[in-house]
This record gives sequence, structure tokens and C-alpha cells, in this order.
Amino acid sequence: MQPLTIAPRERLIVALDLPSVAAAEAMIARLGDSVIFYKIGYQLAYAGGLTLVRQLADAGKKVFVDLKLHDIGNTVARGVESVASLGATFLTVHAYPQTMKAAVEGRAGSGLKILAVTVLTSYDDGDLHAAGYRLGVSDLVEARAQQAQLLGVDGLVCSPEEAASLRKIVGHQMNLVTPGVRPAGTAAGDQKRIMTPARAIAAGADYLVVGRPVLEAADPNAAAEAIIAEIAQAAI
Repeated sequence: MQPLTIAPRERLIVALDLPSVAAAEAMIARLGDSVIFYKIGYQLAYAGGLTLVRQLADAGKKVFVDLKLHDIGNTVARGVESVASLGATFLTVHAYPQTMKAAVEGRAGSGLKILAVTVLTSYDDGDLHAAGYRLGVSDLVEARAQQAQLLGVDGLVCSPEEAASLRKIVGHQMNLVTPGVRPAGTAAGDQKRIMTPARAIAAGADYLVVGRPVLEAADPNAAAEAIIAEIAQAAI
């Protein structure tokens, strides 16, 4: 399968990691037409932010619902059905085989795409060993990617560092979505496996998730446009 043709502006997913719907709506209004893809994670979802999914979808935007579901199969499948009914584009689940299988079943017949979270970008080998895993980050990411592909998952969430190796495993049959992206000169924050937008795209990422470098910028619109320009240059 050939690489997907994705417009540079669509490749940027701005994470609305904000404390309230009002704060999110203000940021969305401030970003205007610069951003067409948003992520809603725990902080905003638990503050009533899931109401924004339908609102954004109706306005022609795309929404990545980042809830990292992981539970018994029936619970996951029913939860996926509910998110699909909101008009979301992406939904994350943890990359455990039973969870992924249930999520794929739950999204059947909808336009929702399931993304499997391989290993969180705030984890390194030491964190995995402390949690009882025998595999290091790279080996566990690759094993989970292979399982996800076999189960019919639509894409993977991985760090930019793993994008190139995963692209070799899954080809262009799956979307690769990478958090842990930081423009040059910005702080890493709590991410341990990071990369600049240009390097992440060159490594094989389809979509880049960026939060604080846009949200905390003096001019969020300009910050978003700068990242999009860097994506466009790297994708040539």
C-alpha cells in the first residue's frame, strides 16, 4: 500500500490539555482556521469536554479522543460504540490483545479509527522494568504493533523514536500518531522520548500531537502555523 496523502495542516493534532470547556473553546476560537484536528484527553474529558466532540465534528473539525481504554471486552466495545456515535475520528485503547479485539468490534460500521497505545512516551526501559515487564521499550513496542496489525487496528500511538522501525513492520497500512513532539528550543516537559516535528515526519509519522508548545505560546496561532510549515517542508 502506498503512503497516505495527508495535508500538512491535517497532520498537526493540537492537544486540548486544558481544565475546562470554556478554556478549550477560547483556545479553539483563538486558533481559528489554523488547526483542524484536536485531541481531547483525560483532563478535558472529565471536565465535560466530551460535549466538544460533536460540536467540533459538526464544525468540520476532526477529533482524537484520547481515553486509552482498557477493560473487559464487552465494556470496551460498548464504550467504543458510544465514542463513535459522537463523530470522533480517532480513539485510543491500550495495546493489549483482548482490548484491541473488542475495540475493533465496537467501531464496526462507523468512521471511527482505533489507535493502539504501544508504550507511553513518558516511559523508558527503567519504567517498564519497574512495572514488571521483561522487555525493553523497543521490543515491547514492536511486539504490540504486530499484534495490533493482526487484529485490524487502524493505527498506533508511538514515540517519534519508534516511528521508523514501526513503519518497516506495518508498512503504510496503519496510521502512526506520535506525541512527544517538541519544536526546537521548547522544553521536553514530562516526555522522555521526544523529537522535533521535521524529524518525526521524516521518521515516518503520519500525525503529530502537540500540546504545551502551542497552548503555552505567547501566540498559539503563530506557533501552530510554524509547526505546520515545518511539517510541510519535511513532507516534501
